Amino acid sequence: MTDDVRLRRGRGALGFSFFVQGVAFALLVTRIPAIQDRYGISDGLLPAFLAAVPVLAGASSVATEHLVKRVAPSVVLRWAQPLVLLSLLGVGAGGRMWHVAVALGAFGLSVGALDASMNMLGVSLQRAYGRSIMLGFHAAYSLGGILGASAAWAGAHWQLNLFVSYLPAVAVLLPLALLGSRRYVDGTGPDGTGPGGAADKGLGAGGFKLLLPLCLVMACAYIGDSTVANWSAKYLQDVLGSSEQMATVPYNVYMVTTLVGRAVGDLGVRRFGAAAVVRAGTLVAAAGFAVVAAAPGAWVGMLGFTLLGIGLCVIVPQTFAAAGRLFPGASDTAVARLNIFNYVGFLIGSPLVGAVGDAWSYRGAMLVPMALVLVTLFQARSFGSEPARYGVRHERRAGDRAVDVGRGGNEV
Repeated sequence: MTDDVRLRRGRGALGFSFFVQGVAFALLVTRIPAIQDRYGISDGLLPAFLAAVPVLAGASSVATEHLVKRVAPSVVLRWAQPLVLLSLLGVGAGGRMWHVAVALGAFGLSVGALDASMNMLGVSLQRAYGRSIMLGFHAAYSLGGILGASAAWAGAHWQLNLFVSYLPAVAVLLPLALLGSRRYVDGTGPDGTGPGGAADKGLGAGGFKLLLPLCLVMACAYIGDSTVANWSAKYLQDVLGSSEQMATVPYNVYMVTTLVGRAVGDLGVRRFGAAAVVRAGTLVAAAGFAVVAAAPGAWVGMLGFTLLGIGLCVIVPQTFAAAGRLFPGASDTAVARLNIFNYVGFLIGSPLVGAVGDAWSYRGAMLVPMALVLVTLFQARSFGSEPARYGVRHERRAGDRAVDVGRGGNEV
C-alpha cells in the first residue's frame, strides 16, 4: 500500500472517530434531565456529578501523556472509544445512584484518553499531509453532535428510557469504530523513527511555559463554548422573552454554524495562515457575544449565537494544531497537556456566567466570556508566523493542483 493511500485511509478512520465521539457526547449531555430523573439526583447534587466528568477526563488526559510514551496513540484510541460507548450505555442501564456514578466516572476517564489520543493523531496526520486538515476532523465531531442531539430529541419525544435510547447508537457505532480503528495511522518522530508516542521526547525544561499561551486560549474558548451550551436557552427565554420552543433553537443553530465553519475553515488556514484565521474567528465570536448582550429581542439574540458558532469553531482545532507545530518533537505531550484546559474551561464557564448573572445581570454576564475570548488576540503569535503555515509552498505553486501526501511530512 502506498503512503498516500495509507494516509487517506487513516484520515477517514480518524474523522469517523471524531464523528462517533460527537454522537456519544451529545447523547449524554442532552439527556441530563432524564438522567437526573431516572436516578433521583437532587438539584444540589447534580453539579457534583457533572463536575466529576471533566475532572476525571483531565486526570485521564495527564495519564495519557505518559501512556503514549510506551504505546502508540492509535492503541489508546482503539480501546478508549469502545469504553466511552459502553460507559454511555451503562449510564442508561443502571437503577441506583451508585450505578450512574460508576458509569459517569468510567465515561470521564475514557473520554479524557479519547480526546487526547484523537487530537494527537490529528496533529501527526496534519504534519504528514503538510497542509491544514485539523478543522475537518472537528467538523466531523460537530456533525456527530448534531446527529446525536437529534437522536436524543427523538428518544425524549417518544418517551424512550435511556437504555433503549442509547442502545441503537452504541450497537451501530461500536463495531464500526472497532473496524475503522484498524486503519489509524500514527505519525513519526522528527528523527523518522517510531510510531507516535514512542518518538515523543516530552516538552523538556521550560517547554510548558511556551505552551501556556495556547492553554489560556483553549480555556477561554471552552468558556465561550460552555456558555452557549448551558445558557443560550435560558437567556433567550428569560432575558429576551422567547417561547420555550424557540429557546431550544440557538444551540442547534450554533452547532450547525460550527459544522459549516469547520468544514470550510481549513481552506482559510491554507490561504491566509492559522494566525489570521484565529484572529478573525476571535473578532467574530466577540461580536457575537456583544450582539447577544445588547439584543432587543429573541431573533437578534439568535443572530448573536450564530456569529458565536462561526467565530469559536476555528479556535480549538487550530490551538491543537499550533501545539503540534510549536513542539514537533513532543506533539503528543503538548496535546495531552493542552487537552486538560478543555476541561478547565468547561468547569469554569457555566458557573462563572451564572454567578455574574445572579450578582449583576445576564446581559452583563455575556460580556465576561466576550472579554475572555478576546484574550486570544494577544496570543495569536503562538499560532505561527506567516511563512510557517501549512500548505504555503504546496498550494501556491502554479499548476500544483494537489498535495503529495506521501511526501508532505518531509517537506514541511
